[in-house]
Amino acid sequence: MEKRLLTILVLLGALVILFNQCVYTVHETERAIVLQLGSPVKSNVPPGLHFKIPFIQNVIYLDARILTYDSNPAEALTSDNKTIVLDNYARWRITEPLLFYQTLRTVRLAQARLVDIVYSELRVVVGRYTLEEVVSSKRQEIMRQVIAKANELSKTEYGVEVIDVRIKRTDLPQENQRAIFGRMQAERERQAKQYRSQGEEEARKIRSGADREVTIMLAEARRKAEVLHGEGDAEAIRIFAEALNKSPEFYEFYRSLEAYKKGLKDNGRIILQPGQDFLRFFQ
Repeated sequence: MEKRLLTILVLLGALVILFNQCVYTVHETERAIVLQLGSPVKSNVPPGLHFKIPFIQNVIYLDARILTYDSNPAEALTSDNKTIVLDNYARWRITEPLLFYQTLRTVRLAQARLVDIVYSELRVVVGRYTLEEVVSSKRQEIMRQVIAKANELSKTEYGVEVIDVRIKRTDLPQENQRAIFGRMQAERERQAKQYRSQGEEEARKIRSGADREVTIMLAEARRKAEVLHGEGDAEAIRIFAEALNKSPEFYEFYRSLEAYKKGLKDNGRIILQPGQDFLRFFQ
């Protein structure tokens, strides 16, 4: 009884192994190639459940999704002999699984080959345009040409389609960046000196104009002061003349007081003879 049970279990295990060897599944994101003793008998097997000859045939699975690679930045030369550093990436997919397997076999090798193809075409196309065109107006046209040229080679020889190529960044080499930075700095310093010179010249004009205005204003003020002083003197003379005409005795008394004020200040001494008119108002 135990031997019969063991035999049944062995047979069931053998059937399971045989079934697994006969049946294989291809997922939606995959395509498959069936090889028989190393030679392909089926290619581009679609998703689903499929059968194969056990132990003789084996299945190779390939990714059917759109794949992306990101290359390292590399230099290129423009038509105006300017060196730029291009940082690009591409999206691609396997369109002919059998051709892909026969030529490249793995995704890693395929990406390495595509990097060479895309970069080579990118250098050729960029060399037809100036630096200004590459970084601005002609970038879309450059990528369109690179995609077309890359597909001419990759589809026919490797069973791979390049869907899109994008230039992420366009930089200048470090040596060029330092040179450009030096020129920009020198230009800014030249402009700064020019602006300072213009500012100093404008300041001199403003100071000269202000000094001229001050001189004119002072001269006008002195003229007006002299006019007012003359008018005041004339008015004083007129008032004195009117006072003299109205009261000559008061004027004579006022003038004598001024003479006393000037002659008798600081404890000074005056020797006079009796009867002189100078002291008549003290009598």
